[in-house]
Amino acid sequence: MNVIKVLSIGLLVILFSCNQPIKAEKKPNIVFILADDCSYWDLGAYGSKDAITPNIDKLAAEGMKFTKCYQAAPMCSPTRHNLYTGMYPVKTGAYPNHTMAKSGTKSIVQYLKPLGYRVALAGKTHISPQEVFPFEYLKGVNNEDFSDVDRFIQDAKSEDQPFCLFVCSKEPHTPWDKGDASLFPPEKLTLPPFFVDTPDTRENFSRYLAEINYLDGQVGQVLKMLEAQGLTENTMVIFSSEQGNSFPFAKWTCYDVGVHSGFIAKWPGQIKPGSVSDAIIEYSDVVPTFIEVAGGKPSSNLDGKSLVELFQGKTETHKEYAYSLQTTRGINNGSEYYGIRSVVSSQYRYILNLTPEVSFKNNITEKEPWFDEWKEAALSNEKAATLVKNYQFRPAIEFYDLQNDPFNMDNLADDPRYKVVIDEMNGKLMDWMKACGDKGQQTEMEAMLHMPKWIKKNKSKDE
Repeated sequence: MNVIKVLSIGLLVILFSCNQPIKAEKKPNIVFILADDCSYWDLGAYGSKDAITPNIDKLAAEGMKFTKCYQAAPMCSPTRHNLYTGMYPVKTGAYPNHTMAKSGTKSIVQYLKPLGYRVALAGKTHISPQEVFPFEYLKGVNNEDFSDVDRFIQDAKSEDQPFCLFVCSKEPHTPWDKGDASLFPPEKLTLPPFFVDTPDTRENFSRYLAEINYLDGQVGQVLKMLEAQGLTENTMVIFSSEQGNSFPFAKWTCYDVGVHSGFIAKWPGQIKPGSVSDAIIEYSDVVPTFIEVAGGKPSSNLDGKSLVELFQGKTETHKEYAYSLQTTRGINNGSEYYGIRSVVSSQYRYILNLTPEVSFKNNITEKEPWFDEWKEAALSNEKAATLVKNYQFRPAIEFYDLQNDPFNMDNLADDPRYKVVIDEMNGKLMDWMKACGDKGQQTEMEAMLHMPKWIKKNKSKDE
């Protein structure tokens, strides 16, 4: 009887303890640091010969570097909506730039708050409406003032409450006017092969690298704040570079550098330091990951898939394909419409240009003096002429072998050796578009209906 009594008491103790809420200090804090218009290969950790990024490089040495992270759109606003909702852009309605999510859409805030987390965002927002994204909005970051961020971290610690904090820099978004450009002598820089080598291009690239160095300093500030509060060991930190820079063939395009992002995760005790993952992941995977890390179960309606098993080394694979789209309609100085859809595998990128008869336009082609240098060089230089033409006029289908052509310069769409692969990837892309409710050109022409400024402007006209 005594044995039975002891076992019964033990069982009650176990049951009681299992129903107790997890103590705050046992739930990891989460910090996500997001760059703005930074090509992933312009970071030291990703092989840049010119970048000076000691803090980001150290983060990679202490965590896991992902080599195949992709985002659903090569523009700021749809990228952020995708990141915070875990859903593809057309599904939420947030697919053009300067966009908004449909009413009723859930974001990371609604998922983590019930799990006991404070959820805050500091720096660049570019999301709407606030009812979908009810973050604690912090000041600073963009103006070298991290006091609000520091105060938030201290407050959460004092309250013994876990937190999820997004630190969103505005660097290295144009104008490139921060950092010390003297660290990057223009004449010594290594330009990508799809650049036309002109003096003004080198000067601008130097200032762009200076802003990346400035961004690296911001990353360092955040890491020091965590260390000062003794939170380093119980905080998962992720750094991501966002879409490519605002030079040609990057931002506003679905070429690989336009939607291929640097992604580095550090999680003491869970992620092996200095590890590298070649698994295909997407920005939509962040929300379900954070939900699982916080002790919840990811919702089945999310397009993403938790990365926790990848972090812990329990698997080396994640997704077979990643998908992206570009909507030029509504961007500053953009074409009236120019829709692009793309799918990528571990080796190939397939791109579908919906209206190849239209000239591709944006701020680069219409406003940048250094692009005028490219056009001038094109009059007498064959390589320059090819680059300028290929940037503004594209065929309906593009297909690239990423292993042999990471810069996407050799279109293999007409090579019969790749017909089977092209057909297969086109099928995958069509299935994805259908699943998202993406009707191609019709969806492109409806883009303005998802842009608050346009809606407000036309509403006032009607009134």
